[in-house]
This record gives sequence, C-alpha cells and structure tokens, in this order.
Amino acid sequence: MSLYRTFKTDRLIIRPTSEKDAELIYQLLNTPKFIKFVGDRKINSIKDAEKYIQIKILPQLKTLGYSSYSIITKADGLKIGICGLYNRDGVDGIDIGFGLLPQYEGLGYAYESVHRLMRAAFEEFKIKEIKAITAKENISSQRLLEKLGLEITGTTQLPNDPEELLLYKIEHKN
Repeated sequence: MSLYRTFKTDRLIIRPTSEKDAELIYQLLNTPKFIKFVGDRKINSIKDAEKYIQIKILPQLKTLGYSSYSIITKADGLKIGICGLYNRDGVDGIDIGFGLLPQYEGLGYAYESVHRLMRAAFEEFKIKEIKAITAKENISSQRLLEKLGLEITGTTQLPNDPEELLLYKIEHKN
C-alpha cells in the first residue's frame, strides 16, 4: 500500500510516478514535441530515466505528498503519459503540467487526467492556486489550459532558460 494517493477517472488510473515507470519517462521525454516545448532532459537510456525519477520526481513526492503522476488506461493498463503538480524553480507556486505519448494525444486523456489532478490539488492537497507555463507556440497546451479554466496572466522565464513562456493561473473557488 502506497503512502501516496492514486486517483481514478472513468478511463484512467493516475498514480505517483516511480522507478517502474522509467520506460514511460524515457519514451515521453524523448518525443519531438516534449523536446521542442519543454526541453531536452538528456534522458538517453532507461537507466537515465530511473535516475531522473530518483532525483527530480521522488524527492518532491516525499516532501510535499504530490509530484508527477503516471497516466494509465484502465481498459488495458497502458502507460500513456504523465501529469503532475510541480514545485518548479522559476514559478511562484505550484505548477500543473502534463504530457502524453503522441499516439494518445487528441483522445481527451490529458483533459481527463489534469482535471482530476486539479480537483485533488484543491480538495485534498489544499492548494489555493495552481499555475501553468507553456511555450508560446504550444497552441494545443494553451487550449487545454483554457478549457480547464486557467487564465493567462502574463509571461515568465525559468532559471537558465532564455525562452519567454506564457503563465496561466487558476484559484480555488470555495
């Protein structure tokens, strides 16, 4: 039994990312879209992905009780992407992010998983405000954030990254 919460929707299981998801992380972080819009994380092997999970994902999970979540289909148990609540350098507050393997985009999985995670953020983790960042060219991400109720509030830059990103936010309505 995990110490950390797993969430479900009609079609998905959304559970904390762990080392057993290294292949998913390796595949996702090396998709052309991820590299273009998020950046090259230099994950060149499954072993690199395991280290990435240990260094970048698990410490926040242990500290805050939430981090990255693997998205798994209920019907066939396929790992299709990730979504998460991130305490990211350069973003004042908690940032929600998501990414799907290309073959699962456009099927409503991103909306379904992120919507459920936002509900958990507000109701269970007691987060008052969620932010999101996205590249100016990432129109599909912008549309999804707006569909989820986030509003653009300006731009921001992450440390050691010259790219100006769009900044969105949504506040919990009690």
